[in-house]
Amino acid sequence: MGFKNEEDKKAYWHANLMLMAKLLTVWFVVSFGCGILLVDQLNTIPFFGFKLGFWFAQQGAIYVFVALIFIYMHQMNKLDKKFGVEEE
Repeated sequence: MGFKNEEDKKAYWHANLMLMAKLLTVWFVVSFGCGILLVDQLNTIPFFGFKLGFWFAQQGAIYVFVALIFIYMHQMNKLDKKFGVEEE
């Protein structure tokens, strides 16, 4: 299967780019924002015996990154079905 026309290709690519932009924004906020910029404010909050800012910098960001991979996979499968280019 493939795209029916050039507009579908452009729409698919635009939707893919928008999804990546959203996920990269989350990635940036979690890694740079919570792990570096907001670490002092987050460190005032205890989380499982650790300071929250420290936890985000060491563990939390990794969990979020893995979750973003699965979110991207799920959303791209939906996008592929919408445009009729899913794998068989």
